[in-house]
Amino acid sequence: MTGILENTPGSAGARFFDAVRAALAVLLVAASIAWAADLYRMAGLVLFMEQYVSGILAIAFLLLFLAVPAVKSRSQAVPPWYDVAAGIAGFAASGYISVRFAELGTQMFFAPLDGLIAAIVVVVLSLEGIRRTVGWPLVIVVLVFIAYGLFGHLVPGVMSARPNAAPQLAYYMAFDSNAILGTPIMVAATIVIAFVLFGNLLMATGGSAFFTDIALATMGRYRGGSAKIAVAGSALFGTISGSAVANVVATGVVTIPMMKKSGYPPHQAAAIESVASTGGSLMPPVMGAAAFLMAEFLQISYGEVMLVALVPAILYYAVLFVVADLEAARMGITRVEEGLIPRALAVLREGWYFPLPFGVLIYVLFWMNRRPEEAALYSALTLLVCAVAFGYKGRRPRFKALFDAVVQTGTGVLDIIMICCGAGIVIGVLSVSGLGFGLTLTLVSIAGKSLLVLLVLAAVISIVLGMGMPTVAVYVLLAALVAPAMIEAGVLPQAAHLFVLYFGMMSFITPPVAVAAFAAASIAKADPFRTGFTAMRFGWSAYIVPFLFVYSPELILIGRPETIAVDIATAFGGIWLISAGFVGYALRLLVPAERLAYIVAGTGLLMPLALWEYAAYCNVAGVLLAALLLGREYLERQRKRAPAASGFEPHKG
Repeated sequence: MTGILENTPGSAGARFFDAVRAALAVLLVAASIAWAADLYRMAGLVLFMEQYVSGILAIAFLLLFLAVPAVKSRSQAVPPWYDVAAGIAGFAASGYISVRFAELGTQMFFAPLDGLIAAIVVVVLSLEGIRRTVGWPLVIVVLVFIAYGLFGHLVPGVMSARPNAAPQLAYYMAFDSNAILGTPIMVAATIVIAFVLFGNLLMATGGSAFFTDIALATMGRYRGGSAKIAVAGSALFGTISGSAVANVVATGVVTIPMMKKSGYPPHQAAAIESVASTGGSLMPPVMGAAAFLMAEFLQISYGEVMLVALVPAILYYAVLFVVADLEAARMGITRVEEGLIPRALAVLREGWYFPLPFGVLIYVLFWMNRRPEEAALYSALTLLVCAVAFGYKGRRPRFKALFDAVVQTGTGVLDIIMICCGAGIVIGVLSVSGLGFGLTLTLVSIAGKSLLVLLVLAAVISIVLGMGMPTVAVYVLLAALVAPAMIEAGVLPQAAHLFVLYFGMMSFITPPVAVAAFAAASIAKADPFRTGFTAMRFGWSAYIVPFLFVYSPELILIGRPETIAVDIATAFGGIWLISAGFVGYALRLLVPAERLAYIVAGTGLLMPLALWEYAAYCNVAGVLLAALLLGREYLERQRKRAPAASGFEPHKG
């Protein structure tokens, strides 16, 4: 192919393939929107979900091999012949499964030749697609599971698997609703595409600039304003992007230089940005793709997932905000320059309608009780109408910008679709081999009767498995491997799944493979490992809060209202006290003994009542010690103000 068409941008061949890629990306998004809007049924076309998903996968395969090169350094302006052939093969195999699913899906035991060939093509191209979009770590994990599915019966003891012949295993992976065509890719093909489209349209219409400006206008006039802008802006942008690294790159190029100019050392500026960006996927109302998978795994609505995640996400950002503020006070970092701060009223006057789609999203989810993908489409429609009618900063979005947003959505979800294929293979192996049951028994037996030991073990496994892999892949692996053991030990399902999601996310800021921290360090020109360890200090609550909501479900809004209120209040109080101790500044600089006292008081306040029988006494002791420390601070301030108010200096000597 490269011998026929010149492989350079701008050539006739490149323009042709650009048009093909754009058309496929639009087709992928349009097919998903049609499903969300129930247009297939209205047109008289009744499909199994597996048929629809196979059709989406067919388009995705063709687009993937035309758009993503086998080697990152190679131009894909005109794809080589083998990529074109692979794309056509993937399109044909998945399309064949879609068309003949009703007959072939019931013949897994016999594995007829035509279905088997299609299945092998889909499995092989899924692995190559994962390698191209995500990298080798997830490919290796998937291959290990496939090997276990084939040879796991040779493993002795409780981890021994049921024997599976290679043809039946390949057929099962491609046709069963517990494998590649299972929950992960169903969520990606229906919900995720709709939300990614909403996010891209928000950026194309100026929404990301609006949220950055509003954060600058509201936070820039306070001490450490540049860091607070990074926290607020990254939290708002993170709800749109759903990717920690993408969030770092998008907002960090603005916030990190601003923080460095204000006086934050480069490694601290990078750490603040990486922690703030990582938490965006945990912040309702628009969380990352993993949240939609959580809803499906738990068989609850997305609205319930939002409620469960709300308080932990607020606690996450509260800690980061407090630590950034106290660090600014300790180092004497002041506000942002006045000339850089826009007027809040002016920003709101220009973009007042940008929060409106989020209100529509919440209304459609909670009050209309509609599907998440429908809510995303209503929000996107609201945004488009407002943007076209009112514009932003005197400009209305052009058709090309909106078209490019749709194309970016189609190409941008390819990695998620491939990740979901890999996740489906993992889940399929767990289903046919019995590994999930064996692993649950093993983890529970290792932990013995101690829930705390099991939680620590689960946290370590979550961080290790999460290193170097995207959020969706991390969550699916942990939800299949670790969460069942926690549920078996008595943890609420909602708390178990949120626990593994939190610690999977923490791998992005935890060395040695802290991808979000390292991305921020490259922008700040800081040492990556120093940035990673500083990020752990700034985001320390994310390593503690999951343990708290496991033992105190009130923090995920499960319990009596009065108990929920008390637990939330003590959690915020404890977090402030411990943060002050870590930073070494409360209302003034603290000496080492005072820092320790603040940490002890905060720990006492945070102690969950279900952890041990004396936890209530720890809470009371924490309250009393906190009152003593803060009362002393108040009296010390009053004593220093008294001479100044009277006009006399105290006698010295």
